[in-house]
Amino acid sequence: QVQLVESGGGLVQAGGSLGLSCAASGRIASVNVMGWYRQAPGKQRELVAAITSGGTTNYADSVKGRFTISRDNAKNTVYLQMNYLKPEDTAVYYCNAVLQTTAWAMPIISWGQGTQVTVAS
Repeated sequence: QVQLVESGGGLVQAGGSLGLSCAASGRIASVNVMGWYRQAPGKQRELVAAITSGGTTNYADSVKGRFTISRDNAKNTVYLQMNYLKPEDTAVYYCNAVLQTTAWAMPIISWGQGTQVTVAS
């Protein structure tokens, strides 16, 4: 059983910064990809950023230049540093991981419980 736990959400003023972290625990052989999604009220969940175990990153156009994703493979932890935050960044942010419980197993997708990020104008 794999658990993903997010932390770091909260309230911040527009233009401010906030850092999120997500740690995966349990039976894990490898974490292939970790990332962050977000969902605002009445809107579809969208990919914010993702990073492979090798360090390759991908960002949504709306956050490029403002957000930075990073990871600590040894700790199975992913981070999202959010700078120059805008009110439209307000959403529940969900950690996501594509991982294998054993080296020969098919990859599975795991989700965190979500953490609220609110950006006030």
